[in-house]
Amino acid sequence: MQTTDVGSKVDGKVWYRKPNPSVSNGVIVSVVRTDAHQSKKVRFLQVAYDTTGDSFLAGDHHGNIYVFDISRNRFRLVQKTGQACTALAFSLHRTTEFLVALADYSIKCFDKDTKQLVSWMRGHEGAVSFISVHSSGRYAITTSSDTAQLWDLDTFQRKRKLNIRQSVGIQRVFFLPLSNTILSCFNDDSIFAWESGTLVCKFQLSVPQDGPRIHYKAFAITRDGKTLAAGGRSNLLHLWCLESRQLMRVVQMPPKVRTVRQLEFLPDSFDSGFSQVLGVLSQDGIMRFINIQTFKQLFEIGSIDNTVTTVTICPKGRHIVAVMDTGALNIYSVQGLTQEVNKPPQPLVKVISQDSTAGGSGMLVKVRSGTVQRPKTSGRRVPAKVLRPPAVITGEEKENDLPGGLNKKRLLALLKAFGEYPAKYRMFVWRSLLQLPENHAAFNSLVEKGLHPAYLTLQERYPIKSQKLQRGLQRLLSALAHWSAIFGEADYLPLVAFPFVKLFQNNPLICFEVVATVIVSWGQHWFEYFPNPPLNVLSMVENVLAHHDKELLQHLVDCRITSQLYVWPLLETLFSEVLTRDEWLRLFDNVFSNHPAFLLVAVVAYVTCCRAQLLMLTFREDFEYFFHHRNNFDIGAMIKETYRLMSTTPADIHPRSTLSDFEPLLRGQYPVFNQYPTFIVEYQSQERERIRQQEAQYLRERQVLQDLRSEAVRQQAEDEAWHTQQELLQQAEQQRRHILQQEEAKLAEQRTKLAAMKRELKLKELQLVEATRRRFLHHQQDQRQVQLQRLDDEIQRKMALRDQETAAAVQDIEVRQMELDTKRRLFEQQLAKEQERVNQEVEAKLGVRRHRAELEETAFRDMLQTDQDLTQDTKRVLEESVAEAGQLGAEHEWQAKVLQRLEQTDADQRRRQRLLTQMSQETHAKEEELVKLIAEGKKVRKWEEGVSRQAQLEEERKKRHQQVATIVEASPGDELSQESLKSPRQGEMYDHQRQQDLTYPCPTRDRGHQSHSPPRQPNGIPACLNNQSPSESSTTFSLDRGRAELDCKERELMKEVRELRQKLARAKVGDSSTYSSSIVSQ
Repeated sequence: MQTTDVGSKVDGKVWYRKPNPSVSNGVIVSVVRTDAHQSKKVRFLQVAYDTTGDSFLAGDHHGNIYVFDISRNRFRLVQKTGQACTALAFSLHRTTEFLVALADYSIKCFDKDTKQLVSWMRGHEGAVSFISVHSSGRYAITTSSDTAQLWDLDTFQRKRKLNIRQSVGIQRVFFLPLSNTILSCFNDDSIFAWESGTLVCKFQLSVPQDGPRIHYKAFAITRDGKTLAAGGRSNLLHLWCLESRQLMRVVQMPPKVRTVRQLEFLPDSFDSGFSQVLGVLSQDGIMRFINIQTFKQLFEIGSIDNTVTTVTICPKGRHIVAVMDTGALNIYSVQGLTQEVNKPPQPLVKVISQDSTAGGSGMLVKVRSGTVQRPKTSGRRVPAKVLRPPAVITGEEKENDLPGGLNKKRLLALLKAFGEYPAKYRMFVWRSLLQLPENHAAFNSLVEKGLHPAYLTLQERYPIKSQKLQRGLQRLLSALAHWSAIFGEADYLPLVAFPFVKLFQNNPLICFEVVATVIVSWGQHWFEYFPNPPLNVLSMVENVLAHHDKELLQHLVDCRITSQLYVWPLLETLFSEVLTRDEWLRLFDNVFSNHPAFLLVAVVAYVTCCRAQLLMLTFREDFEYFFHHRNNFDIGAMIKETYRLMSTTPADIHPRSTLSDFEPLLRGQYPVFNQYPTFIVEYQSQERERIRQQEAQYLRERQVLQDLRSEAVRQQAEDEAWHTQQELLQQAEQQRRHILQQEEAKLAEQRTKLAAMKRELKLKELQLVEATRRRFLHHQQDQRQVQLQRLDDEIQRKMALRDQETAAAVQDIEVRQMELDTKRRLFEQQLAKEQERVNQEVEAKLGVRRHRAELEETAFRDMLQTDQDLTQDTKRVLEESVAEAGQLGAEHEWQAKVLQRLEQTDADQRRRQRLLTQMSQETHAKEEELVKLIAEGKKVRKWEEGVSRQAQLEEERKKRHQQVATIVEASPGDELSQESLKSPRQGEMYDHQRQQDLTYPCPTRDRGHQSHSPPRQPNGIPACLNNQSPSESSTTFSLDRGRAELDCKERELMKEVRELRQKLARAKVGDSSTYSSSIVSQ
């Protein structure tokens, strides 16, 4: 079985190799669709055929609609709806349009050629489960569970809407074929018929009430609209006659069938719309096809492993498309499915009774194993055709019964009505008429014997373009020759068998049995006068011709034309030379359906039909050409003439009286065929064998002679070749010597040229070396110049960098000096604030002490006045208190002197600060001059002047330091200390404060270790140049420490400037030496 994956293809082939349905259980091809993105299969859901039956629509779960054309073996994607489809219809009056019911309850109409949306119809509130199209294609009925709507497909407008109660649901509403009647089926098993134009109820089908309820779910109608099949949740089927509106039969399916899911009639081109085959899809996923007349199961599709979901049948009955449970589409060939029908199946159906449970209105047919019996009747009789049991079948009827349920009388009636059998059923009918036994084992034994010697050279006598036909004909003739020896001797047997080989080329067994049956039944008495033509058969034909057309026979006799010329060519070729394929098939439809004498009478009919042409011929060659080539005549007229001759020929000269009736081949083994002169055949076979042996001996001797002759010729040729080779070798040796001499001379000349070339190459090499050396020297000079230029650029860059660094250093020094000045002014402000605070505290303390002394003195005086009886001790305490008060007064006077001395010290300090500020400004001015000189230090000749200028600045700075030191030594700090020593307590406090001033570090130190904020004492007062002890009210100053720190900072600053100058000088000396060395090297 072939499988085609449409995938994401837009179009393509349905199958890629010729299908063989007979091998794959009738399946032509299985179509699947795999999603490339998700790597999973997409299920097909719905299928709908067009009116021609050549193509059908298929919709998948993703909303893709495909058109499959079986006749052209093509498919293509016609629409992408984006959602799953619930129903399809493809039989509109505009053949390119189709209807699609979608999952959003809408119906869309598309054009398959332009792929455009034609119309969009809405109105359903539930999913549309079925679309029925009128036979004219202009109206459609869409059915959902709650309503059915009638649409006009010309305007795409809704004409009618069927509303029902919610308690009664709709099963299906559809048009009856070839009429304007609408049939509606509801969930309560009620069936109504309506006039489509007026919607007037025409009739209602009465369902039996006393039997089991079927719960109709599936319906099928024949093409003539006369028979309705209904099934549901039961294994019973109701067959209704819509003309009489009565229940004809109740068919009971096998016990395996519990629920009927779908019913479909299989149409036939020659049944006039009265379909006899009904397909029943049950819950097990198997669809069984039964004959509703004989109630025999013909075939089935699907299996337990591969179940069927839904089935759609071609309107012409050629193909069946089944949607499988896996989501694939299986396309079946009806012809392939019916090939096994002619085999005797087991009886599956028998009529056992007229079931009273069906309400007495139908005949119950149970599907069981057994024979067909007459049903027992009860109640009123059904006005339907009663199924007759086989016990009362007459001999004539038994003779007319054929395998596969066919009847010879009915076939003859059909043949006379249409003139031929249906093309797709022709092989089936022939097999039934000929009653082929299909003896596989016997046929295989004949085939296994291989090719018969008589037909080894068949292609030389009968060349055929098709190798397949050639091999098939050769195998068939060999099997016939192995079956009977006469068939290996008859020269005309290939002409007899060829049309059947061409017709049954894919089934050699059937072809063999058909040819054997034709030879046995229609070729009676053909081999009695072998090797001459069958004179007795020819005389029978001539007698019939003499009876019906004496004038024509007399003309043939006058022209000396015998029956061997005008009868035997037609018989030995079975009319295949004078008829076309279709004419030949029509003729043999009638030949196989009648007595074997029909073939001989057909020869007479052919001659008489061509009477006018034959009467005009007079020469033998013309007659030979006439009976070996096609002629213009009417095959229908010839067949009618044959039937006329069959019926009007007298019995005494009728071939029927001589020929026996048709006898089929035996089953199991083929009959012995010996109706020929055996001695002649044996003699001919012996003679042929002797001649064959002589020919073989002659061929062997001739082969030996040819071998000897060829050996002598070969030896002579070898000798001549050896002599010729020797001569050629000598000539070649002379030529080689001459060539060697020429080559040696050429070699000497080439050596001379090579030596000259070597000298030239050596000179060129030396020139190249010299040029390379010069180029290298020039390159080195360029590199040196580039390097010097790079060094000059580097020197300029470094000089500019050093100038920038020097300018940055000078700016940094200026910034540092400004920071020092700022900090100094901050310290001075802090000292002034601290001094003012200390003075206020001292004054406050002095006022408090004075007030306390006054209070104590007042208290003491009050005590002296009020208490004069105090003791001696009390007086002493009072005296001590008075002494302390006096001492406190003295201290207050000393503190006032200290405050005066402090004010004087502050004035001296301010004077010294102004002097230091002036000296600092001078120093800055000189440093600026020094920076300018350094900036102009690019010229080496000014370096010494800068050095000497720096030495002078250092000497002047030393002098200023000495002056500052002298001023500091002459400061009145000692007087303050001497004055403070007047009181021991005050002196200790002052010494302690001096030690604290010396121990605290200077607030301005080196950049790496200085602290930007002055150190603070425990009470939060900064300890700087002037500070006051926390325990005393007196204040001391440390000016020497401040000057030392300033000197230290100045010395460090000058040291850094000196180091920068030395680095600049070394760098310039190094650059000048490098520049001079480069000049010397150049």
